[in-house]
Amino acid sequence: MTARTDGGPPRFDYAQAFSRNIGWVTPEEQERLRRARVAVGGLGGVGGSHLLTLARLGIGAFSIADIDAFELTNLNRQAGATCSTLGRSKIEVMADQVRDINPEVDLRLFPGGVTLDNVDEFLEGADLYMDSLDLFALEVRRRVFARCRELGIPALTAAPMGMGTALLVFTPRSMSFEDYFAFDEGPLEDQIIRFVIGVSPTVMQRRYLVFRRSVDFTRQKVPSIAMGIEIAAGVACTAALKLLLGRGEVPVAPRGLHFDAYLNRLRVTWRPWGNRNPLQRLMYWRVKRMIRAVWGKR
Repeated sequence: MTARTDGGPPRFDYAQAFSRNIGWVTPEEQERLRRARVAVGGLGGVGGSHLLTLARLGIGAFSIADIDAFELTNLNRQAGATCSTLGRSKIEVMADQVRDINPEVDLRLFPGGVTLDNVDEFLEGADLYMDSLDLFALEVRRRVFARCRELGIPALTAAPMGMGTALLVFTPRSMSFEDYFAFDEGPLEDQIIRFVIGVSPTVMQRRYLVFRRSVDFTRQKVPSIAMGIEIAAGVACTAALKLLLGRGEVPVAPRGLHFDAYLNRLRVTWRPWGNRNPLQRLMYWRVKRMIRAVWGKR
């Protein structure tokens, strides 16, 4: 902020506000970030933390989408969830927070969420797509990633997996989202298993899942904790910086990263043929058996 001679509140100054980024980025790179637009689909869980982290990085424009309001069950992990925001629209709360960080930010709001009908409008002008749609929104997610590939927009997903995160990045030259995940027609539960093991091929977070009945794909309910959300934001937004500035190696599908703070482990994963890889087929049946052992055949 720049001090005012009239005694009023300091005026916003972009260069000063984000000056502590300099060193990790050059002044010229900071200006490139200022001119970038990032699309963030979904503002609960990882989406809210992604958005605020990128706002503090100095990204100058966002397209953001969410249809929900904050609920009591969001308080344990979602950036915009506080007792004072319960019942308020997530998109309004998060837009206010971003404008408080950067009053000059260019925001396009999609309060109806990302849908099959507005994907092109949502992605218009985007330099990068940050996936943060609900785990169970597979149809829309598949459409967004497909359109990103057609438009040449890099797209990444960093899923909170327990107390860690698993990162996958898709670019126009990488393996495609559809080829990697190899979704087959069938029950939603089976497709969700394929998505989870695709994002997290090691599924190492299962080793400390102490209450397995918390995982219920049929009722679209899974556990999520703040540490995983914040680690995901750090990993995802670091990859975003590298993609936007064109520097630093970023693993792309079928390669990925999985860091777990609870297990003190970092794994670089490589699954040629994606979920068609024999190791992935084996993991699919392991996870499916685990779920059936907890819930029985339903």
